[in-house]
Amino acid sequence: MEKTYSVVFYSKTLVEPVKKLKDFLRSKIKWYNSCNSEAHITICEFTIDESKLDSIKQKLAKISDTFTPFQVNLDHFDSFPKAGAFFIGVNDDSKNNLVPIMKKTHETLKPLKHKSDNPHLSIGRKLTPENLKIASELFTTIDLQFECNEIVLREFDPLVKQFFVIDSFKFGSNPEPEFVQGRLF
Repeated sequence: MEKTYSVVFYSKTLVEPVKKLKDFLRSKIKWYNSCNSEAHITICEFTIDESKLDSIKQKLAKISDTFTPFQVNLDHFDSFPKAGAFFIGVNDDSKNNLVPIMKKTHETLKPLKHKSDNPHLSIGRKLTPENLKIASELFTTIDLQFECNEIVLREFDPLVKQFFVIDSFKFGSNPEPEFVQGRLF
């Protein structure tokens, strides 16, 4: 049976503070897309037959072993007006650390249903221009951090219409050796 999965950066330390922001926005504009989603930074989304899940987990474990943990700083609010997305953005250092991991994950898991090349933590999606304006007036400053030391695999539950964590892959700080072409003679 085909199921939808996502790979994300996730930290329990962000769940509660971001939930408070989402709940406050919901109190002002009512229900909106992503209002019930736990805090995360999306890397990619894909649909596969359940029987291929172990292979995906092996690939994620292998690439995660090559990554080294680092601090991520979320330091500003921003939006993608065309998509109606309001989000918390990462600083430049964090972006420079996150993007290579995102790209390596994309390459490893092709083909993908959706991929993100711009690390951000969504507060709301598909917001009307009016609701985007309200969000940007409600939220002006932010300073959150987390230790990025794993990537997380989530499965979509079509009944609840939410993703739930099913596995995590710790960073092993074991960079892959560069392949050097040698000569025999």
